[in-house]
Amino acid sequence: MTHTRLPLRALLKEDLQTAKNSDPAARTLVEVALAYPGVHALWGHRVCHHLWGKGHKLSARLASQLMRGLTGIEIHPGARIGRRFFIDHGMGVVIGETAEVGDDCVLFHGVTLGGVAMNPGKRHPTVGDGVMVGAGAKVLGPIEIGDGAKIGANAVVVKDVPAGSAAVGVPAKIRERSEESREAHQIVDPTLFI
Repeated sequence: MTHTRLPLRALLKEDLQTAKNSDPAARTLVEVALAYPGVHALWGHRVCHHLWGKGHKLSARLASQLMRGLTGIEIHPGARIGRRFFIDHGMGVVIGETAEVGDDCVLFHGVTLGGVAMNPGKRHPTVGDGVMVGAGAKVLGPIEIGDGAKIGANAVVVKDVPAGSAAVGVPAKIRERSEESREAHQIVDPTLFI
């Protein structure tokens, strides 16, 4: 998981276009900019993460709490979020401090990328590129979710998920996906529509 750096303005514009491309209900970029809390939370996180990285930890935490109150989405400013990330119907999404999310990922409402222990250090998941996490899923602990994996709605994932696999159930069990299934369910690269 490597993150290509864009200037902040270009990144925010890409976030907006990603949301429009990812949601068939989105009509215009203006609508998305004004009415999509997932985009607002992501934009807030990008600013808070920048502050966090510059050592302004308290300012970053206070601003992230403000965004949580405004959007219902809690993203710790220490979390690392990739490009073309989309939170659909984001209410109740929680992303912990040491979580890492790759490029081209989608999270639905009620998703938690959380910890299972109160120890310092890496305690939240690492999510690869092109991962989709279904509504209400809990992905917990310093585990790895491989590129292109799918996490089913309401799954509770506490073990690594290999690339291209699906994890469903409580506790989640791994289901290998056929090549045809992987191709049919690929997240479309939003840059194809720009």
